[in-house]
Amino acid sequence: MPKMVVHVVDDDEAIRDALQQLLLLERFEAAVYSSGKDFLERARTRPGDCLVTDLRMPDLSGIDLLSRVVAQGLGLKVILLTGYADVPLAVQATKLGASNVLEKPFQAQELIDAITSSERAPCARERAGATTRRFQELSPREFEVLERLVLGLQNKLIAYELGISHRTVEIHRANIMKKTGVGSLSELVRVYLTATAA
Repeated sequence: MPKMVVHVVDDDEAIRDALQQLLLLERFEAAVYSSGKDFLERARTRPGDCLVTDLRMPDLSGIDLLSRVVAQGLGLKVILLTGYADVPLAVQATKLGASNVLEKPFQAQELIDAITSSERAPCARERAGATTRRFQELSPREFEVLERLVLGLQNKLIAYELGISHRTVEIHRANIMKKTGVGSLSELVRVYLTATAA
């Protein structure tokens, strides 16, 4: 079986080097680029399986790069890395086709799992069914909180809209994360959008 080719785009040389070393240790083939433009110029000549890119870069943001990868039909699984928990951007990225948004700092295994998940994922119908069942376990109030989280609302605004305390929103949010089995807000958004798109 040939090695998976993972393209890494990040304007920070230290991060590029660290990701390249991690990927090589995990037996992936890694190609690194200092900018989205650099990647796009060379992408057609070097096919790959996955693109791991930083969300915030000076010349071309991760969202812009994702849009171009989709528009050019490169057929890459795209994973965005961000240092900021930004729900609206995570929603936008997921709608554009990103397979995952990981918040920095992340564990090396999280990235490896995100890269390899497409190889061992169940069929789309099974995945959608399992995900939908997770959301059916939520109480009506938890579901109201979830819908507002996915829209990118902050806890205080959710509390105001629902007429509950900020602390109650935090408790509902923790329960939602536990019941759905997700580890981060960006993963929750991705899972929810996957379930509602199915």
